Amino acid sequence: MTELAQTYLGNSLENVSLFEQIEKARSEEQCYEVHISQTDSRKGRIHAHTTTGVAVGIVKSRDWSLREGDVLETQEGRLLLIHLQDQKVMVLSFTEPVTDRAIELIHLGHVLGNHHWPIIVLDGKLYVQLAADVEVMESTIRGFQIPGLQIDYEVRSPQGHLDFSQHNHHDHA
Repeated sequence: MTELAQTYLGNSLENVSLFEQIEKARSEEQCYEVHISQTDSRKGRIHAHTTTGVAVGIVKSRDWSLREGDVLETQEGRLLLIHLQDQKVMVLSFTEPVTDRAIELIHLGHVLGNHHWPIIVLDGKLYVQLAADVEVMESTIRGFQIPGLQIDYEVRSPQGHLDFSQHNHHDHA
């Protein structure tokens, strides 16, 4: 049987009182913990299993993403602590100047967008969410044959997650 959680209580990393509530609930075995991907954190309906194997369903609005440390309450009155998994992202950078490659870069951006591969430009690098098979993504990008284009990967911790969604974290009244 799946336990349902849909009441948002806040974030235990930002709220000392909630952090203390979590600690107390843990000692009384009234706290579940789940590890979800950043992609799942944006969904309105999430099915996951707690660290102890209990099936949970999380129901929330799609206009905000769950974050590391968020806490919900289940219908049974237990607390549910959210942990985000590490995030692997593709990193595109250039070892050569690209000032005379504007057309190729615009075309690359257009193709990434058509494939619905979310991107973020940060500190002179292009971060691409792994939204398809890595080999397909690499092949597509290498097909542009842009001199100096380098493809690397980074694993980002929950604290350093890149938010590829267009939505920001809102109050959850």
